[in-house]
Amino acid sequence: MDDLKTNAEVTWCPGCGNFAIRTSVQNAIIALEKEGMKRDNFVMTSGIGCHAKIFDYLNLSGIYGLHGRNSSNAEGIKIANPDLKVITFSGDGNGLAEGLEHTLFAAKRNQDITMILHNNSVYALTTGQYSPLTDPGWKGPSTPKGTFEMPFNAVSLLIEAGATFVARSYSGDIKHLTETLIKAIKHKGFSFIEVLQPAVPYHKWEEYKDNIQYLDKQPDSHEEAMITAKKASKFTTGIFYQTERGLFHKGLYGDFNPIKNSLSREKRIEKIKELLKP
Repeated sequence: MDDLKTNAEVTWCPGCGNFAIRTSVQNAIIALEKEGMKRDNFVMTSGIGCHAKIFDYLNLSGIYGLHGRNSSNAEGIKIANPDLKVITFSGDGNGLAEGLEHTLFAAKRNQDITMILHNNSVYALTTGQYSPLTDPGWKGPSTPKGTFEMPFNAVSLLIEAGATFVARSYSGDIKHLTETLIKAIKHKGFSFIEVLQPAVPYHKWEEYKDNIQYLDKQPDSHEEAMITAKKASKFTTGIFYQTERGLFHKGLYGDFNPIKNSLSREKRIEKIKELLKP
C-alpha cells in the first residue's frame, strides 16, 4: 500500500472521513492488482474541494480539474483510451451542484467509469456553506437560521439518470467500502458510490455510526431499486442497483481504440492531402 502513497503533506482535518476513503481505494486497487489488473491502467480525476486533495495523496496518474468538471474529464479520458480504468472523485457540492450536468450525463451515457462521491453534506473547504445534500434545518455560516431547501436523494437520482451500478457506503466501515469499490470498478458501465463521511468541523462521527444500516438484500429490478432508494434512510448502505447496458465508447466506435489505433503523422497528412485534392 505504501507505493500508492505520495510525499505530499496531508492537510485534511484530523479525524476526517476522507482518510478512510483513501485507505479503501488503496485496498481496492491492491486487491484488483492481485486479480490481474495493471496499476498503470488506473487513472483518476477530481474536482475542487476537500475530496479533491485525494489526488495529491494517491500515486496514480490523472487530472486535477476545475470545480465540477471531474466527470467530464473522466469521460474524455475513457473515450480517448477505453482500456483505462477511470476513477473520478467528487464532493457532494462539486458533483451535484456545479458539476450536476456532467454527473447526470455521464450516467445517462453509461460511461464506463467509477464515480466516488464524498458526501459530507457541506462545502467544507470553503468553510461550511450548505450543499445539495444538506438536511433542512442545518445551521452553518451561510444559513445561520437553518437551511430550508430539500436535499437531493443521490442514490435515486443516479438510478433515474441511467447509472448501471449505484451504491452507498460509509467511511467508518472500511471493509464494506473496500468491497463495494472493488465491485464498482469491475462493473462495466457507470458506477456511482455515495460515501457518507463526516467533515469533523461540521458533523461528528456519532451522527453517522449510530444510524448506519445495511440493505437486507439487493433490489432485483429498476422499479424495486427506485422504491428502495426512496424509502430507505439516508444512512442505509449497500448496492441499490446493478444492471448491464451498452457502453458509450462501444456505441461510439465499437472496439476501436483512438490511442492504440491512431494513424501515424505521415498517414494523417496523406489523408488530408487526399481530402484537399480538387
